[in-house]
Amino acid sequence: MSFLDSPISRCEAKRTIVLTDQTQAQCALEHGCEPGTRCPLCGCFVDVSGLSDQTLREVRESEAKP
Repeated sequence: MSFLDSPISRCEAKRTIVLTDQTQAQCALEHGCEPGTRCPLCGCFVDVSGLSDQTLREVRESEAKP
């Protein structure tokens, strides 16, 4: 038995399940979306691939400190 511990969503444009712990550009490349395609999952992807939202916030906070 295997477990998938990544956030997923259904993409109606491609009629498939996509991982949303990647950037939107990575997903578009993986699924062959044409440039300029309106993504139905816009806003669901991470800004930086490989980082959780909490880790990304912590990194940004530490960078903002003098």
